[in-house]
Amino acid sequence: MLHNSPYVRKPASVTTVMLKVLLALLPGIAAFVWQFGPDILVRLFAATLTALACEALMLRARGKPVKLFLSDLSAVVTAWLVALAFPSIAPLWLIITATALAIVVAKHLYGGLGQNVFNPAMVAYAIMIVAFPSQMSQWPSALPDAITSATPLDTLRTGLRAADATVAGVMSNAEVFGALAGRGWEWVAGGFALGGLWLMQQRVITWHIPVAFLGVLSLFSGAFWLADSAHYASPVLHLMAGGSMLGAFFIFTDPVSACTTPRGKLIYAAGAAILVYLIRVFGSYPDGVAFATLLMNICVPLIDMKTQPPVFGHKN
Repeated sequence: MLHNSPYVRKPASVTTVMLKVLLALLPGIAAFVWQFGPDILVRLFAATLTALACEALMLRARGKPVKLFLSDLSAVVTAWLVALAFPSIAPLWLIITATALAIVVAKHLYGGLGQNVFNPAMVAYAIMIVAFPSQMSQWPSALPDAITSATPLDTLRTGLRAADATVAGVMSNAEVFGALAGRGWEWVAGGFALGGLWLMQQRVITWHIPVAFLGVLSLFSGAFWLADSAHYASPVLHLMAGGSMLGAFFIFTDPVSACTTPRGKLIYAAGAAILVYLIRVFGSYPDGVAFATLLMNICVPLIDMKTQPPVFGHKN
């Protein structure tokens, strides 16, 4: 604890920040391997190699120092987020293509590190789920006699389309569901939450976006659930299923494409939470994190402009 002024902090390097993000992802990855097997490690390795290769090629093409920028680990973070957001049983070519798109198109064509308007990993996800919906819809199953299954959110939405179907009925008849959300996915979500809390403790991210996103998602889904619990799932399922925890701590908090002002972060995260819920429940895609991220990225400049704190000594 600091007792005497001046309270000057040493600025953290990009490499240090990115390394901490990678370390924070490890609990979720470990839970993934425990519940679904080591296939995700192959995807992570392939995505990492692809990201580093594409990063080096683009840096050389743009006349930038390759070693300096390649060692900042930002490309590796993007690669890991791609691999974790995509089904771990997706063909390797899908992961490799998506990672290349994230680095080349969503990052370097916008100017490189610090210049991208959109979250690169979510750009790649959005492109691939539109182009290859069938390959993006099958996920590993935690059941010993099953290899693939739909996500819990997708299973619930599909089941509710039947006549007289209820949330309780769908969840009781589908083995993909566990105690809180998806069987096995609860542990993965918990791992990402644990890593995200560590990032907050390390002051890599602030509390604003995770708390606002998870809080508004709970309130919004809770309102529908209280109004009609037979046809709308509880907030617990929405928090522990899909990409909620990964999004709250690792995707929406992207320092480049997210809001930077304290109030702006709250508005940004609240809007993302509402969009995630609406896409999940009323949309056509299994989860809404990617599209919510990109839609809110568009709003970031306006939100930041309207939420600038007052300059000391000046009136608002």
